Amino acid sequence: MPEGPTGAHLTLGIETSCDETAAAVVADGQRVLADVVASQAELFRRFGGVVPEIASRHHLELLLPAVTAALERSGVRLEAVDAVAVTQGPGLVGALLVGVCTAKTLAWALDVPLVGVHHVLAHIYANFLPEAPALPAVCLVVSGGHTDLVVLDAAERLTVLGRTRDDAAGEAFDKLAREMGLGYPGGAALERLARGGDPAAVPLPRAWLGQDSADFSFSGLKTAALTALRRGAPSADLAAGFQAAAVEVLVEKTVRAARRLGVGQVLLAGGVSANGALREAMARAAAREGLGLSFPPVRLCTDNAAMVACAGYRRLERGERAGWDLNAVADLELT
Repeated sequence: MPEGPTGAHLTLGIETSCDETAAAVVADGQRVLADVVASQAELFRRFGGVVPEIASRHHLELLLPAVTAALERSGVRLEAVDAVAVTQGPGLVGALLVGVCTAKTLAWALDVPLVGVHHVLAHIYANFLPEAPALPAVCLVVSGGHTDLVVLDAAERLTVLGRTRDDAAGEAFDKLAREMGLGYPGGAALERLARGGDPAAVPLPRAWLGQDSADFSFSGLKTAALTALRRGAPSADLAAGFQAAAVEVLVEKTVRAARRLGVGQVLLAGGVSANGALREAMARAAAREGLGLSFPPVRLCTDNAAMVACAGYRRLERGERAGWDLNAVADLELT
């Protein structure tokens, strides 16, 4: 087997924060040579959500085969890997530990640098594959576990502007979808259902939290939608109204932050950034405001290891690396 691209820095990325077991090989922090994802979504449909202990056990079974597959698909020998990057947190602690322990073992055996990566930061760096966007940029990271609004400056220093005070947007999507009988994960099914509905037919609230707030809140919207469901609201109209309410707040707060800070670039990231209505609404708003807009291809919006490898490479370039005491942190702060 060849040793990979001549002269390229090869980062092995590992992601096990929730229910996706992923490994990737990325050259020079930008070129994805292989990206393998073993999803457990089908397994958890019967439970209506992720069961942490079961997820951890399946990561143990799936991770080494995923690493092997990534190396084989990339044409890279394990000995040619220059660094190992792994999601340190936040996430399910048992699931994270599988990835962290595997990454530490591989880095130790190969005698290469190890770097821990924050899961939200990794989602942001999905926008850097294969080419880095213009910075500074306001970044909206929206997923099942996170709704964060941050700014990434020209030196790639991150400042948190706001975050959800309760439910993440994707969590609210999934909870409503589950109550509507759409299965798990429900975000994509709810989006499909919304295409046939009237977003104005079921009035739902928007939580603005004040003119200057960059925080989000989706618990009130979720409760109002569940109440409407119990009162017999048409499913397609309810899905359309719920999606429209969530998207309006996400877009307006992002654009408002860019305007306030004088930043000319907006990034979308996270699983919910695959939502077509959100992409279209953000594109319209960005065009209206004269903002550049970047979002990853759909396959890189959900949890994957290519984004982890990219973020790890950028951290290594800045001289950051982890010690052998690196540990999984379920509630790792975004700083």
